[in-house]
Amino acid sequence: MNGNHIFVDTNVLIGYWSGIDDDCRCIKYLFTLRGKRLYTSSLSIAQFVSVFQKTKPNAEIRKAVNELTAKFNILSFTEKDIADSLEITGLDMEDNIQYVISRKGKCFHFVTNNKKDYTNLTNINVVKPSQIRQINQ
Repeated sequence: MNGNHIFVDTNVLIGYWSGIDDDCRCIKYLFTLRGKRLYTSSLSIAQFVSVFQKTKPNAEIRKAVNELTAKFNILSFTEKDIADSLEITGLDMEDNIQYVISRKGKCFHFVTNNKKDYTNLTNINVVKPSQIRQINQ
């Protein structure tokens, strides 16, 4: 795993565009970091679009997705990633998939609001948005 690689979970991205204070401060801080690479998954992008499709116009969603793809490396997922995630005994199946995807980017830091769902996973530093300054420049 690489300490300079940071994976951001779907719930933090949704919180950022929803104006949730901790998520906004977190993402803004991540955008200031130098020498770090930000990652999310194609699954997160699809979930992000699905959530906002109900409340925001398509033009606004497109703008948000364009910003995401400009700032984050997007990791795709495959049938093998899903199969690998089924072998994990974590609490949340979707979080297991995100974890497997994050490993493809060699992400050591994993930023999520669902920290409890990652307690059984190894070789990863799970950080809540309110704790983001634990990741230093």
